[in-house]
Amino acid sequence: MRLQLLSIASLVVSVGASWTKNINYRSPSEHHPSLGISIHRVVKRNDPQSSWDQATLNFTHGVASGDPYPDSVILWTRVGPTSDNDRSNVTVSGYVQLFDHDNQKFVSMSKAPVCVEYKIATQKDLSDVVDSGKVFTSSDVDYTVKVEAKNLKPYTTYYYQFNVCDSDNKSPLGRTKTTPHADDDVTKVGIAVYSCSNYPFGFFNAYGNSVRKDSVDYVVHLGDYIYEYANGEYGWGQSIGRVPLPDKEIFSLYDYRKRLATYRTDLDLVASHQQFPWIPVWDDHEVADNVYRDGTSKMNNTESSFIKDGEVSFDQRKMNAVRAYFEWMPIRQVEMDDNLRIWRSFSIGKLLDLVMLDTRNYDRSITDLYWNTDYVHAISNDAGRSLMGQRQEHWFYNTLSESADRGAAWRIIGSQIIFSRVNQSAAFGDDNPLNYDAWDGYMSNKNRTLNHLYSNNIGNNIFLAGDSHASWVSDLAWLGEKEYNKETGEGSIGVEFAGSAVTSPCPYGANISLATANNYSGILQASNDELQWQDLYYRGYYELHISGEEVVANYFGMPTVVTRNSWEIPLANFTVKNGENRLQRPVAGGIVESGSLKAGRTVQTNATHDTLNGTWFVSHAPLEVL
Repeated sequence: MRLQLLSIASLVVSVGASWTKNINYRSPSEHHPSLGISIHRVVKRNDPQSSWDQATLNFTHGVASGDPYPDSVILWTRVGPTSDNDRSNVTVSGYVQLFDHDNQKFVSMSKAPVCVEYKIATQKDLSDVVDSGKVFTSSDVDYTVKVEAKNLKPYTTYYYQFNVCDSDNKSPLGRTKTTPHADDDVTKVGIAVYSCSNYPFGFFNAYGNSVRKDSVDYVVHLGDYIYEYANGEYGWGQSIGRVPLPDKEIFSLYDYRKRLATYRTDLDLVASHQQFPWIPVWDDHEVADNVYRDGTSKMNNTESSFIKDGEVSFDQRKMNAVRAYFEWMPIRQVEMDDNLRIWRSFSIGKLLDLVMLDTRNYDRSITDLYWNTDYVHAISNDAGRSLMGQRQEHWFYNTLSESADRGAAWRIIGSQIIFSRVNQSAAFGDDNPLNYDAWDGYMSNKNRTLNHLYSNNIGNNIFLAGDSHASWVSDLAWLGEKEYNKETGEGSIGVEFAGSAVTSPCPYGANISLATANNYSGILQASNDELQWQDLYYRGYYELHISGEEVVANYFGMPTVVTRNSWEIPLANFTVKNGENRLQRPVAGGIVESGSLKAGRTVQTNATHDTLNGTWFVSHAPLEVL
């Protein structure tokens, strides 16, 4: 049968392995009743003198690294007796019951731990190990391993690997990179920015292209790493062999673990995690659509909502999602006493401060839930509404000020949702023309942010956004309060780069034609003074190449995502010069490949979209397997 049972033989694991150094036993919370794991109970229940037969253990989902610091980085893997995920709530008398899919029944398994060793070195052959250790994992954390590798040097490339203790059963070799010290002089840093990868809509080719080019140092993910929907509700994956598991809308801890595991079978996503350190944050679909502090578009804490939808309360569903996310992502828990805190910052030399916000889950006031759009429109200017909650909002403003005071050249702000105004009334004649699930639905919070930047003369701000499944590039202007010239960009306090989705469809239709998409883009661009370029058609990503003199943003589109391929189209390039706080004119050099450019041209190469005959896209070399 597919399920591997425990070997009762006395396969004694190496001494010196630690429970607590596997961060997933302490993260995301040691104390929250739905998130915390009592380590002393785990240790008591497990028998370290018994072990799995090493032949039954597999590194099921590759390796990953993330949240780099100058002297440490988070390393991740999963090693277990089965590729299926743990059903942690099914226990009997100290034994865990796992489901044998072949024989359609539950079987008992003694909760023996798995001992895992890790090592990290500057040489690819791991001949000069600078840090190593042994940790336990078990079904309690879905057999995941997350450790902090320490004693590292700043802005240095490292290679790392895991193995089952006292064996040659090894994981793939991973590569990672630390950040510089905050006071280090750094010439240039490259960051790939992604969001919105929906499994049944296509292959995650965009993740692999930065690996194929080896073009960046770090990956920033702005959320919607997974989607909670049932197959067929939003995306139909049968035709391309991309049915997300479990094949239903997800609610339980097992469901979220299984959905994350399914996404992590995409080879380009695996390669990106293996090659680059990630700095991720969640958006809404890591929990559920349009999530906020107290509910989602479908769910709240009323009895009728949770009996109808998954037989679980919203609070419990949210805790399930959060716990699974922290188990599976190479991310630090910033404060152990704040179980939902994911907002944090990274100082990357004197060059930049990267500020990652949580504008969804932490303490967000009610949002547009589709049935209440008129109500949210009416209260969108209410001073008491906040995207972030008071604690995070104060931290955000203080972090911006501290960054300016320390002399960092740039402030890069990772915000899941679009900050700039997007008025869609000319395109759709809508009585509620703004997206009230974005910053426009929280105008007082938005105005407080702009006021802090303008009043304190904090410039060189680069806002990043995902969520919308489209590309938007805007000057960062305080319309109605500060003078702004759309031709020159004078009056702006920075720039916003919002990116398209890895695979999630265009918001105006998954099968929209290029001509129709560009027509809508033209209407949107003309309706918003600060919006300098807009593209609806292409799935893709963008890269930031940051130096002391300028930030260059390169946008790439995927010709198709219904097959796995390495093709991409350079769509547009943008430059922001240090101290100018606006897009350099002519914007994008006056020419883009797709979409609509204010005071510029869209020039498309004469080639078809679905053949290799055109010269308008680049096919990159195969992925290197480390």
